[in-house]
Amino acid sequence: MQTMPAHAAHHDDREIETLEEFDATVSARGTLAGHRVQAVDLTDRTRELLATDTAGAVFLGCVMREDAASKVRGDGAQVFPPVPGLPFDPYRGLVYSPDELFASLADGYEATPDALAYAWFQRTKADRDIYASMLRSVHDDSVSDALDELLSGARVVGVMGGHAMARGTEEYAGAARLGRELALAGFTIATGGGPGAMEAANLGAYAAPFDDEMLTESLELLGKTPHFTPSITQWASAALEIRARWPQGGRSVGIPTWFYGHEPPNAFASHIAKYFANATREDGLLARSNAGVVFLPGAAGTVQEIFDNATPNYYESRGEPTPMVLVNRVHWTEKLPAWPLLRSLAGGRSMEARIALVERIEEAPAALKRLGG
Repeated sequence: MQTMPAHAAHHDDREIETLEEFDATVSARGTLAGHRVQAVDLTDRTRELLATDTAGAVFLGCVMREDAASKVRGDGAQVFPPVPGLPFDPYRGLVYSPDELFASLADGYEATPDALAYAWFQRTKADRDIYASMLRSVHDDSVSDALDELLSGARVVGVMGGHAMARGTEEYAGAARLGRELALAGFTIATGGGPGAMEAANLGAYAAPFDDEMLTESLELLGKTPHFTPSITQWASAALEIRARWPQGGRSVGIPTWFYGHEPPNAFASHIAKYFANATREDGLLARSNAGVVFLPGAAGTVQEIFDNATPNYYESRGEPTPMVLVNRVHWTEKLPAWPLLRSLAGGRSMEARIALVERIEEAPAALKRLGG
């Protein structure tokens, strides 16, 4: 089973995103000149900052004492101070974890950083404040940078599908088995990071290191809280309980958005790249699915994703077309006939050999393999 590459193995070695990296750089190189230090609390590193050359360095959202800040500015470094009173850090160096977004869940979902960030977004979106929109853009750019570092070298399969798929259904169990099988085959699963089909695929990847029994039992336990309405608190708590009972699950990625604020992130993705801008999120999710995408039954959002993915495959704007597997014949030929249109588009082009429609979710991994995924 493939694990996702460890953070910092592939990122720009001028970027410093943790205190450990800061200490290692100062001791190994003796200089911070030209480095980027991102969202690191440097309160206890005043001595090092005063003694180290920081010419041309950039400090993004780093807490530091005033004498240290004056000195690095004197060296010619750029200092972007932390922004007070925000429920998120726009300069963050890493993607989120479920524990981070769901912190304080015991006090109700409204108290979590995830809910507070959405509430801030709702307030600032309405008054069109340039400062707030700039902070959102900086945040989303930081998240994209962190996501690229995280996924460097990984073979990523996207699993798309609707949020309406309830826990406890056969469809949900099928999506979970799909996620598990793809993870065991060495792929990194990426989903839209929300409930329903997305959660099921992330759960499957989480279950990959365990036996079948664990997945069966988890599905049964989750079935008692089928949907994130009426209570996100209960829905998220059920997932966190499973993570506590079976710790150290497999890794996968969820890429959700605060744009759909009614839709919480799922807790089974080990890494959550959450965005304010849905367009950035959609494009990023599909662009990073370099080993193909499986489309489970969904509604408007999933239809949009099919054609957002088909366009670069059609024009080959991202190079070789990547595999696209649509699951459920009736859904994609009669209910929402995306398949006939996709097939017509692909006719006579190199993407024609990279698309497939399968009846059952169990057929998806073999189809991906056959298409070169």
